[in-house]
This record gives sequence, structure tokens and C-alpha cells, in this order.
Amino acid sequence: MRMRRLISPRWFNEGYYRQHGVRAQDISQAVWQKSSSSSYNGNCFEIARLLSDRVGVRDTKDKGSGPVLIFNENEWSAFLGGVKAGEFDSI
Repeated sequence: MRMRRLISPRWFNEGYYRQHGVRAQDISQAVWQKSSSSSYNGNCFEIARLLSDRVGVRDTKDKGSGPVLIFNENEWSAFLGGVKAGEFDSI
């Protein structure tokens, strides 16, 4: 399911980015990476270090024009810890 269907596009605007300490320029200049184990079926996401303490996540299908979820360092570390601990294996 695409991120746009989960969260209203109106929510993703300059205000959202500003609230998270990120500028649109930080997003457009970021180096986005897709997992090497991603397949070609379109169910992929990309991550990028936006600032020293911010990580962005976006849907690859949007080709850079869709919303970006922004996480601070603590949120990102907690998410990665959950992944490594298998907390999402049943999803």
C-alpha cells in the first residue's frame, strides 16, 4: 500500500518538514539509497540521511515527487532495533 493512501498528502508540506527541522532543499539534495535486496516489483522504499540527526524514508514508486517521512535519530534507532529484534516479522 502506498504511503499516500495511508496519510493525507496535505499533511506533507513545508510545514511538516519545518516541524521536523528539515528544509525541502535538504530532501532534494539528499543521496537516496534503496536496499540491495529490493526487487523489481515496485514494493520498495528509499532512505537518506537528511541532516546529521534526521533520516528520510520515501516510496520508490513516487520517483522523488511523493511525501517523505522524517525520523529523528532516536526514532530511527528504535525502529532499526525493532527490525533487528523481529518485532515486525508478523506484519
